[in-house]
Amino acid sequence: MAEIHQMLIQYGVDETRRMHAASKNERTCVEAAHAILTDERQNVGIAHAGFAMAALPHKKTTSTVWEKDGGPVKLLVESGLDLNKTPIGVPYGSVARLILLYLQTQAVKNKSREIELGASMNAWLAAMNLSVGGKTYQLVREQSRRISRCRLTFFRTEGGSQFVSNGAFVRDAIFPLDDSKPSQKSLWLDVVRLDESFYQSLIDHPLPLREVAIKQISTRSLAIDLYIWLAYRLHILPQPLHISWAALKSQFGPEYKELRFFRRDIMPSLNLALSVYPEAIVKINDKTGITLYPSPSPVAPKKISLGGI
Repeated sequence: MAEIHQMLIQYGVDETRRMHAASKNERTCVEAAHAILTDERQNVGIAHAGFAMAALPHKKTTSTVWEKDGGPVKLLVESGLDLNKTPIGVPYGSVARLILLYLQTQAVKNKSREIELGASMNAWLAAMNLSVGGKTYQLVREQSRRISRCRLTFFRTEGGSQFVSNGAFVRDAIFPLDDSKPSQKSLWLDVVRLDESFYQSLIDHPLPLREVAIKQISTRSLAIDLYIWLAYRLHILPQPLHISWAALKSQFGPEYKELRFFRRDIMPSLNLALSVYPEAIVKINDKTGITLYPSPSPVAPKKISLGGI
């Protein structure tokens, strides 16, 4: 993907489109890389560093407990229950990730567990770069419901010891109980409070990201996970690290039975994640895997400040 950034700088976006945009995914990568290189605002988003190693499911799952093993970090997400004690499901997909990124960014930016959602559904959706519409609204509301009710358990292994953190994403529900009135001014609560344990862990382990990068990959949950993973791993590497396709499959595609199908399916998302991270130095070997090299953070050090987002 470094080639795309170099071509954009040398030839400009129109010529790069002509030379390096034969497929739909290549065109998407060119547009995403162009957006990153021409971004003047350089707004910062925040994710919990734990999500670099363990993330939510990409698709809807019937399981009431989602388990993601990221080596030193393991995450359990348990579905919440409704009034009838029926599981409502584990949050999943790109929309759930965007909701959480928005909540986490606002919490760190304002140094507060209380997050203002805005006066209307439209304001919140616009903040997450989602188009407003009936179908999108229903999807956001469903993921909000799942996020509001689920329980989290983080297991972290360090220095021969295991640390366990129990909690949730939010303390209060994100939405009112009744949204059946179309004339209602606000379809969301004005303020939501993050769970105290999750908030403190977020403050202790924030991972800065480029907001424009998230917007460019906002519909691709695997690309979001890969971008967050690279943003966490690359700038703390002391030396190059080779990761086999089998190891990548274990972390990002354990549901795949055959390695060749995983390798085929991950490549578009990996290329897209690299297109929005021009500082990343990553070499891809079709046969053996990928090699990560020590690289700058996607956010310049002067921007990495809890009060300076």
